[in-house]
Amino acid sequence: MPGADLEALRNWTRVPAPRFVGGNRVELLEGGEALFPRMRQAIDAAAAEVWLATYIFHDDPAATTIADALNRAAARGVAVHVVVDGFGSIATLPRVRALFAGGGVRLEVFRPLDRWYSWLQPGQLRRLHQKLCVCDEQVAFVGGINLIDDRHDMNHGWTDTPRLDYAVEVSGPLAASVHATTRAMWARAHLTRGWRDEVRAIARSARPGLKTMAVLRELRGVTPAAEVPDRTPVRAAFIVRDNVRQRRAIERSYVQAIRHARTRVDIAVPYFYPGRSFRRALHRAAKRGVQVRLLLQGKIDYRIAALAARVLYDQMRFAGVRIFEYTPAFLHAKVAVVDDDWATVGSSNIDPLSLLLNLEANVVVRDPGFASTLAERFDAAFAVSVEVTATPMQAGWRGWLQRAVVAWAAALYLRVAGITGRY
Repeated sequence: MPGADLEALRNWTRVPAPRFVGGNRVELLEGGEALFPRMRQAIDAAAAEVWLATYIFHDDPAATTIADALNRAAARGVAVHVVVDGFGSIATLPRVRALFAGGGVRLEVFRPLDRWYSWLQPGQLRRLHQKLCVCDEQVAFVGGINLIDDRHDMNHGWTDTPRLDYAVEVSGPLAASVHATTRAMWARAHLTRGWRDEVRAIARSARPGLKTMAVLRELRGVTPAAEVPDRTPVRAAFIVRDNVRQRRAIERSYVQAIRHARTRVDIAVPYFYPGRSFRRALHRAAKRGVQVRLLLQGKIDYRIAALAARVLYDQMRFAGVRIFEYTPAFLHAKVAVVDDDWATVGSSNIDPLSLLLNLEANVVVRDPGFASTLAERFDAAFAVSVEVTATPMQAGWRGWLQRAVVAWAAALYLRVAGITGRY
């Protein structure tokens, strides 16, 4: 295989290393009601290409408006690539395929579960949990918002109040990193699905060598973007949790920021069961006088996830961490603010699935203005939440048993997925 074609294939499946670059515009978007119109506008304005990756692609009206925009882009000659997770979108995948049938959108499924034996593969526990969209390598959207209506929950049906969730719109040099990662997710799904068919076609062709070159040319990508000089106004980094080289990148970015915190640490996640180093960083920050507040779910969607968080409440509160449960609606936000100039928005929860297994993506922003905006949203959410002032767990041996069961279940799940060692 010629070196240039091999390098092209690597570029298509490689995610970029995190680095801070300046010259970006980053805007916080709350919920799909804010995100989806911006996304449709960017897709409608795309001239060359659109790449989209999501865990859930539903078929409700909010999601179909995005599908319609993608189909319109493909119809006018834009190269449109979409990748969805095989588990997250399993309930609606047939209808999603129908939405894109014959329309020119190239849809791929990451680790599909279309055969019974697929469920028996440990690798299926590692899911594509990213929510990314990038148009013409100029404007990108990153966050925790799936393509589903804010008031629509797949397990609990329709609700009156929209879930609390966030994304960011990014324009500037950082969009190139989002572009490279989203393209890599699509390429990995495409290669996994199609390699057997491609090999058969190459073997049966009259000139297999030329056929091989043609396949590689189809996958040829651009080289990673060169380092961009730091410029004002906004410095930001795109950080990916990947199963290749960046296994703990998101966790380390959190821990490093918390270790250097001076005044405040605010974190909002629905699923909270961090490892030892993360918990230790929170404890030490609180004990040295930093205000540490956690915003966790009060309206429960998955009971086992809520139990996992609550077994840590006493430990956190004893260290001085304040815990609030958000009760007005389902909480799906994965955001944080540290001091007055560090903030992150993305798809990563703070639990074993997100920190060690799933493919995740966060944007970290070093900018006082953006951090202030997100801090205001935090304060508004804390104001309508309930602070935990007493242990929710049972006392005595029952409480000990609950904590032991959660720890055992987490360890077992990670071991089945191929993760060993201490968490």
